[in-house]
Amino acid sequence: MKFAKMTALVALMMTTAPALAEITVTDLDGRQVTLEAVPERVALGFYYEDYLAVTGAEGADKIVALSRAPWAEWRPAQWAAYVARFPALAGAVDFGSTDDGSFSAEALIAAQPDVALLASWQTEALGAPGVAAIEAAGIKVIALDYNAQTLERHVLSTQVLGAVMGQPERAEALAQMYRAKTEDTLARVAKAGPSHKKIYVELAQKGPGEIGNSYGKGMWAGVIELVGGDNIARGQIENWGPLAAEYVLAERPDVILLAGSEWLNKPEAVILGFGADEGAARAKMAAYTGRPGWADLPAVQSGEVWGVYHGGNRTLSDFVYARAIAKALYPAEFADVDPAAELAEFYRAWMPIAADGLFVTRLQ
Repeated sequence: MKFAKMTALVALMMTTAPALAEITVTDLDGRQVTLEAVPERVALGFYYEDYLAVTGAEGADKIVALSRAPWAEWRPAQWAAYVARFPALAGAVDFGSTDDGSFSAEALIAAQPDVALLASWQTEALGAPGVAAIEAAGIKVIALDYNAQTLERHVLSTQVLGAVMGQPERAEALAQMYRAKTEDTLARVAKAGPSHKKIYVELAQKGPGEIGNSYGKGMWAGVIELVGGDNIARGQIENWGPLAAEYVLAERPDVILLAGSEWLNKPEAVILGFGADEGAARAKMAAYTGRPGWADLPAVQSGEVWGVYHGGNRTLSDFVYARAIAKALYPAEFADVDPAAELAEFYRAWMPIAADGLFVTRLQ
């Protein structure tokens, strides 16, 4: 099977002295990078939970710098949960974000990390000159890519992380778990056959009075495509953006996904994630079903309105959300699958904190 050869892409060259082991990897940008040893000081650009899943709790002590906004501002309750467990995170150097133009190579370099672990979308934003400037300061840059939403790049990113951080066995076990869950999902979908169910997904940040983004490609669209759903946004919007209310009503979706998160100062939002309350989340979800015409939609009438945690997508735990969506599409084939229980088990087995909150729910 082609995935069995994936490990061959992670080249490890060890000297005879373990403490001075040399590590060579091919990162997700296709660059071959050699480190003199397992890094003791890390600058972390993204994929915070995936990093900690691979390194274990001890990896938190190595973080000397990070791109704070995508964690602390995009997922504030998740950030707070990790700061409560690892208070030193709050004092890590913030080197800004390529997403909003605040990225500072100078701040990153001043933190003196041994390695900068960045997402491929971050290295793309920096460009080859930006990456070269960081490496000219003696800091190795490693690109990772869970955003691609493919089994291959999820597995390879995990293996690269494990190789770089001196945890190849843990990383391989984690990759094998992810592979097994994904392949089990795909096998069940194939056995069930086409569902022909239409799905509408909306970023439930603005409340029912204003239409939030849907996804034509990538993000939740990638998950829907993986499990064979008929995404009504496909072909209507390139990546993300709102769909016309009339179009949604005309398409009559069989399943509605409301993507919630831990947004601050968004009183009408569906709050999901760490610390989220089930009663409050369902009340906000129910408000969406009160939109004009929604009561007659098949998804609302059949109780197939789901809440999914926006922060869980494009991570090593995103298999859970794929299985939740598949459960809505193929209830018989996924009758024995409990997405919430599987997420709790993932955190128990791999993460340094528990999944305390609400991450997937169904409005019934």
